[in-house]
Amino acid sequence: MTSERLDFAKTLAIKAGDLGLTYFRRLDELTISAKGHQDLVSEADRDVETLVRDEIAKAYPTDGILGEEHGVVAGTSGYTWVIDPIDGTANFVTSIPQWCVVLSCVYEGQVILGVTHDPCHNETFWAAKGQGAFINGKPMKISDSESLANGSLGIGFNGRTRAEDANNCISALIDQGGVFFRNASGGLMLAYAASGRLIGYVESHMNAWDCLAGMLMVEEAGGKVEAYSADEALVKGTRVVVAGPGVYDAVREIAQKSFA
Repeated sequence: MTSERLDFAKTLAIKAGDLGLTYFRRLDELTISAKGHQDLVSEADRDVETLVRDEIAKAYPTDGILGEEHGVVAGTSGYTWVIDPIDGTANFVTSIPQWCVVLSCVYEGQVILGVTHDPCHNETFWAAKGQGAFINGKPMKISDSESLANGSLGIGFNGRTRAEDANNCISALIDQGGVFFRNASGGLMLAYAASGRLIGYVESHMNAWDCLAGMLMVEEAGGKVEAYSADEALVKGTRVVVAGPGVYDAVREIAQKSFA
């Protein structure tokens, strides 16, 4: 069933991305509102999520659904789909082409598949539990860097936790000769970590729809992921620490010292 759902998810993420792209090309017509600090929503977010929910309901009517914009629909099959229709809305609404559609599926406490589609650059990242990680059909491999000074570390920031968390990470990383990267899309940065573009990624808190797909990709690409509970993440989110094996201990130490 995983391969069937994976094929479905890849096709759906691209379809959702195409819809998002039509909105992105006519931003002056969008209605945009603020949910909170660093947290914007547009009609594009809502409409893309509605498309995804409708497609899932048709294909898998007994599956559960959790989405950023429209909440939870309970299922009976044991499968739960997790949706971020547009991750990087702040970029989206200001014409920055760094946003993505993120889909994942959880079954019996395990993330079994994850897809991140970047329609602006026509890149689709995906992974399935035990089956590897890929970008546009080519295998992804985590960074082989063995030094924080060799490569860039993605550092996330959100309005739900202390600003000092990110500040502390950046300061500690720079003190060790490292360079930080942030593009305001945690979903994309996790995919970049899985593909070796970044040496890792840390954030003091991420919601399930932002991070479950990317953390699976990192694992399947040969990286290390700080232990977390998928079931708990569905309810309250989780801290995220991922990196290549050569720098994971150093990255985790920075997170341990920086986050409350």
